[in-house]
Amino acid sequence: MESAIKTLVTTFVKSSRGKENLDSKSFQKLVEKNLSGVMEDASNSSAVKEMQRGLDENSDGKVSFEEYLALIGYLANSMSQRKTESNPDSS
Repeated sequence: MESAIKTLVTTFVKSSRGKENLDSKSFQKLVEKNLSGVMEDASNSSAVKEMQRGLDENSDGKVSFEEYLALIGYLANSMSQRKTESNPDSS
């Protein structure tokens, strides 16, 4: 689990070029490069822009680390639900 956390942090820091937020272009690249395996619309720029607007709680046009984590949490929860639905408990 430690390596997963390090990967999440490192990915954000590299994508934001050490800044506190991801601008639209950086967010688009992060999603396309790192989330295409778990998101259907990762290469659809208008869908990614819409997702960014949904994440942008403070309406500054950027994605903060906390807003990025909200996306990761949503994706992890969705993945968990799919896994539990496809592998129901046999007890």
